[in-house]
Amino acid sequence: QVQLVESGGGSVQAGGSLRLSCAASGYTYSSYCMGWFRQAPGKEREGVAAIDSDGSTIYADSVKGRFTISKDIAKNSLYLQMNSLKPEDTAMYYCAADDRWWLLQRGGADYWGQGTQVTVSS
Repeated sequence: QVQLVESGGGSVQAGGSLRLSCAASGYTYSSYCMGWFRQAPGKEREGVAAIDSDGSTIYADSVKGRFTISKDIAKNSLYLQMNSLKPEDTAMYYCAADDRWWLLQRGGADYWGQGTQVTVSS
């Protein structure tokens, strides 16, 4: 059974940076595709970034050039480096894992963390 736990969220001013972490247990990142999603109040959950088993990455247009997704197989951890944060980035951020790349790209996953809050003030 896979368990995901996010950390690193917080409150920052616009233009600041945060680094989110997702610690996984029960599997390794060498066999699972991983992704970050976010959901703001009153809005649907949206994909932010994802990384497959080979290290290929995809990003939402709204975060390209500002966010970087990475993983550390030895530590069973996923990361999201967020730079040049904007108030529009304010949301609950979730870590997700699945062995199906096509499903993760469509916003689906078998395993989800409980989220970490990111708040960006202007």
